[in-house]
Amino acid sequence: MAETSNLKKNNLNQQSSSNPALNSLIKKSKSYLPTNKILLIREAYDFSNASHHGQLRKSGEPYINHPLSVASILAEMKMDAVSIVAAILHDVVEDTKAAKEDIEKKFGQEIAKIVDGVSKIDKNIKFLSRDEAQAENFSKMMLAMSDDLRVILVKLADRLHNMRTLDCLSKQKKIRIAKETIEIYVPIALRLGMNKLRLELEEISFRTLNPYRYQVITKAVENHRGNKIKFLDNIKDKIEERLGDININTDIFARQKNPYSIYKKMKKKKLGFNAVYDIYGLRVVTEKIDDCYRVFGACHNLFKPVPGKFKDYIAIPKSNGYQALHTVLFGPNAIPIEVQIRTKEMDQFAESGIASHWQYKTGGHSSAQAYARDWLQKIIEMKQNTSNSIDLLENIKIDLFPDEIYVFTPKGEIKELPYRSTIIDFAYSVHTDVGNKCTAAKINDLDVPLSTTLSSGQTVEIITNALGKPNPSWLEFVVTAKARANIKSYLKNMQTEQASDLGLRILDKALNDYGTSFTEIPYESIRRLLNEYNLKDEKTLFVEIGLGNIIPHLAAQNLANKKSFVKQKYDSFVSKLLGFRANELIAIKGTEGLVLNYAKCCRPIPGDDIVGITSSGNGFVVHRSVCHNIKKIRSNRIFIEWSDDVSGEYQTQIRVFSEKQRGVLANVAGVISRLSCNIENVKFDEVQNPYASFVFTIDVKNRNHLADLIKELKKVKNITKVTRTIG
Repeated sequence: MAETSNLKKNNLNQQSSSNPALNSLIKKSKSYLPTNKILLIREAYDFSNASHHGQLRKSGEPYINHPLSVASILAEMKMDAVSIVAAILHDVVEDTKAAKEDIEKKFGQEIAKIVDGVSKIDKNIKFLSRDEAQAENFSKMMLAMSDDLRVILVKLADRLHNMRTLDCLSKQKKIRIAKETIEIYVPIALRLGMNKLRLELEEISFRTLNPYRYQVITKAVENHRGNKIKFLDNIKDKIEERLGDININTDIFARQKNPYSIYKKMKKKKLGFNAVYDIYGLRVVTEKIDDCYRVFGACHNLFKPVPGKFKDYIAIPKSNGYQALHTVLFGPNAIPIEVQIRTKEMDQFAESGIASHWQYKTGGHSSAQAYARDWLQKIIEMKQNTSNSIDLLENIKIDLFPDEIYVFTPKGEIKELPYRSTIIDFAYSVHTDVGNKCTAAKINDLDVPLSTTLSSGQTVEIITNALGKPNPSWLEFVVTAKARANIKSYLKNMQTEQASDLGLRILDKALNDYGTSFTEIPYESIRRLLNEYNLKDEKTLFVEIGLGNIIPHLAAQNLANKKSFVKQKYDSFVSKLLGFRANELIAIKGTEGLVLNYAKCCRPIPGDDIVGITSSGNGFVVHRSVCHNIKKIRSNRIFIEWSDDVSGEYQTQIRVFSEKQRGVLANVAGVISRLSCNIENVKFDEVQNPYASFVFTIDVKNRNHLADLIKELKKVKNITKVTRTIG
C-alpha cells in the first residue's frame, strides 16, 4: 500500500509540471489538503482541459488558465477540495459541449450542483434585454447559493480573476463589467465578510470607472504616507508600552484606507482629502474578548477619545458578522487616529468572512455561515413577494448596503436596520402583517409620522389596525428591500382586484353597444376569446381589460357573435361583480386608486364632463372631455361619469392675471384659504409689464366649489382675469 501511495505521489508530481497555472494551484493545495484530494483536483483539470481544448481567452492565452486561476484564488483562502474542483469545472457546462450530467457522473452530485449554480442560464433562452438576462442569471445563482454557500464563493473568485484580466477587453465592456461588480459583487463580498477580496474588487472597479479620481487620490495618499507612518509609529510605540505594563499580548498593525473608501467618504460627507482623518489607522489584535475591552480602556487612558466615535461591534456585530471595537483618539497635536481592536479569530473572519469556516475542521467560524444564511432567507422571502427577477435584483441591491442602526421594540428586542430606515421599515422587520396593518407609531412614547427616519437607541412602538393597509406613498421613503417588496406585492394584489372589477364593468358597457351583456354570452364564446388572448380564466380577462392591455370594444365584438345563456355557476360569479345597470355610463367615485388615474394635463374634478382613456398596464386615465390631448384619440375611449356620492378633494389649476402691485399674491392666497382650498403649488410667469400671471395648483371639492373661488378672486383689487387651465 505504501508503494502504491508513493507511486501516486510521484505520478502526480510528474504530471503537474505540464502547466504553470496547474503547478501553482497544486503547490497551494498541497499545503493543507491530503494527497487523495490533490489527485481529485488533477482529475478535474484533465476533464476541464479536454473540454476547453482549443478555446482561447481574449488575451490569447489558453482558456483553461482561467478556471485554474479561479481555483487558485480559492486555494489561497484554503477552501475545501469540492470548491476547488467546482472552480476548475465552473465554465465547462456553460462554454463546452459537456453537460451537468457528465460532471455529476464523474465527480458527484455535490460538485455538479455548485457548477450548475455558477453557470448562466441556457443561451438558447431568449431575453428581452441584457438587464433581464442579468437579473434571471443572478436570481438563479442566489437560489443555488441558498442551498450551498460555496456557489457564491466560486462566483466571487471567478469575478475577481475576470477583473484582474480586464485590460484585454474593449473600453465599453470593461466599464459594464466594472459597474456590475461595484453594484452587485462588491456589496455581496462585504455582506459575506470577505474583506480582502472585496477591497481588490473595489480598487479595480474604481480604477476602471474613475481613472482620473483614482490617480489623484492614490497620489495624495502616497504624498501623505511618509509623515503619517512616522506619526502612527509614535502612537503604536506608546500603546505597546502601556499594554506591556498591564501584561496584554497583542499585535499592532498600521492600516491604510483604500482609494475607493476614501472617495466614498469624501463624496458622502462632502469632504476634502485633508478632512478625511481615518486614511491611516491602527489595528490591535488580541487573544481574548476580555483583552479587547482592556486594550480599549488602556487606549482611552493614554489618549483622549473623540466623543461619539466609539462603536462596540463585539456586543452587537454587523449584519455580516463582523466584530471589533472601534474608537477614534486624539493623538499628538490633536490629530485624530482610528483604532480597531479585535481578537485573532475576529481578525481572520474580517479578512475571509464565510470562507474562514472551511479553514477550520472544528467549525469554529460557523457563525459566519449563520449570518449569511439569515441574509439568504430574507432573499428567498423577497423572491416570493417579487413578480420578476429585475425587481428582485433591484431589491437585493438596496439590501446590500450594510450601514446599520439599532433600535428597540417595546419589549427590549434589538432590531438591526439599514441607515435612514423609517417607521415602516421597522414595522416590516417585526412581521409582514405588522407592516401591512401599520397605522401609527411612537418613538420613545411620542407620536411620530410613519415617514420618520430612525436613529440608533430609539424605542419604537407600532400601532396596527385590522383595517389598515399599505399606502403607495410608502414606497417613496422606505429603504429596506423587505418593506419595498411586501408593499409592492400587496399593492399589486389590490390592483388586480380593482382591475378585475373595473374590467368587467367596462366590458359589459362595451357589450351593451351590441345589445347584449356579459351574462348572456355563451361559455364557448368566452372560452374561445380566452384562448385567443392566451388567458387562463375569465378574471384574468377582466384584469387585462381593467389595466388597459386589452381594448374592451374588440373583446366585445368577438364575444357578441352569438347569444345564449351562460352556465348558472358562471352567471352568479358575474352578477356578484356587476353592481350597475348595463345601459348606464360607468360611474366613478374618485377613489378607485391603483387602476384609475387623473390626467395632470387637464386635472378633472367632479362636475366636469369626463372621458376615460385606456393606458396599457395602468388601467385608465380620466381626462376632461375638452382636453386638447385626447382630441385625436378615438379607439381606446371609455365613456364614464361621476358618481352621485363622489367625495374628497381634487387637484386643478387656475391662472390668475393681475397688475404688478405689492400684496397681490398675498390677497389671492388669502381668498383661496378663506374658501377652504389648499394651495399645492404656485408658479409666477411674467407676461409683460405692468402685468403678470400666476398659475395655482389647488385642491377643490367639485366644479361648484371652483366656480365660487373664481368668482371671489375676480373681486380682488388689481386682478384682471381668472381662468381655469384646460390642458
